[in-house]
Amino acid sequence: MKLVLPLVLALVGIGAGVGAGLTLRPASETASGDMMSDAPEMEATSVFARLNNQFVVPVVVDGTVRSLVVLSLSLEVDEGAENTVYNREPRIRDAFLRVLFEHANLGGFEGPFTQTDLLEALRRNLLAAARDAVGSEVRDVLIIEIVRQDVQM
Repeated sequence: MKLVLPLVLALVGIGAGVGAGLTLRPASETASGDMMSDAPEMEATSVFARLNNQFVVPVVVDGTVRSLVVLSLSLEVDEGAENTVYNREPRIRDAFLRVLFEHANLGGFEGPFTQTDLLEALRRNLLAAARDAVGSEVRDVLIIEIVRQDVQM
């Protein structure tokens, strides 16, 4: 009798776990378990071009540098366009720095600067600048790393 209760509890726990797993399974998973079958075709034909150096953006408040923001960025581009990105990297960096300086001057890197809405606005502006510099081959701008270092006074 002492073994029956733990056995029943174990079976109920296993059954509940399996039921929860089946219920909470992602909607895109098919009966065969192939999760990539519903992936859009365009994802398979894009590549990532990481820009070689980080971007350093000063945050100036009342004429004094209060912090530095350091970002690493990559571009998602159509397959075959990565050489275009590397050939135009000086133009891209210039365009990105303009966007980043404007974002800093508008207070985008102050306070909780990693909020989703602030980063989405920054990404949209960076994407527009990248498309101006490279063309429609640019699909997205990815913020790979972002950090703010406050300057000690």
